[in-house]
Amino acid sequence: MTVVVTLIGDVVSSRSAPDRQELHALLQETLTAVTAATDPIHPLRITVGDEFQGAWERRGPALHAAFLLRLSLLPRVETRYGLGRGEVASLEQDGTVQDGPGWWSAREAITAAKGAEADVRSDGLVVRTRWQEEGPTGPALDAAVRHRDLLVAGLDDRSLRLLRGLLLQRTQRALAEEEGISPTAVSRRVHRDGLEQLVAIDADLAVLP
Repeated sequence: MTVVVTLIGDVVSSRSAPDRQELHALLQETLTAVTAATDPIHPLRITVGDEFQGAWERRGPALHAAFLLRLSLLPRVETRYGLGRGEVASLEQDGTVQDGPGWWSAREAITAAKGAEADVRSDGLVVRTRWQEEGPTGPALDAAVRHRDLLVAGLDDRSLRLLRGLLLQRTQRALAEEEGISPTAVSRRVHRDGLEQLVAIDADLAVLP
């Protein structure tokens, strides 16, 4: 067995999508782009229905991948994520069928994410990502991804686009031109909506071993 970080994700309320074929194509396109950007050891792929998964050697790239996936699909498509670290064995030579504690942890995490959605906070903010890992690191990372989700939950469409651009290392001036607003307006949003904090959280998590 090999110790990896497994990500399991799925589309929220996918059955109600007006065009499921379009949804599938968008999901596949996004998975391909994030795979290229994060270099997993098992590429992101759709497994059953609208569920997808991938695996990374380190925590950091897996956490960044989950964040980038969610932001790339919002606001059109909402997704949820479970991540777990532990030993995983490939039951097929190509790595498409996996088993072991690491995979089970990711499954437990996404089940917890689904449970969190049933217990919506009084302010309407919802946690979409959970982390599961044995030892003291697990609860700390779970708290970090939940905090990140709650910050994202309050963003409007424009701030989501700006955040996505900042994560891709676009300048505020370039983003202002794309949005048709002034650099000052972008800067105000970055500070007002905590976009700098979200970028910093992502950067801190991305370097984790």
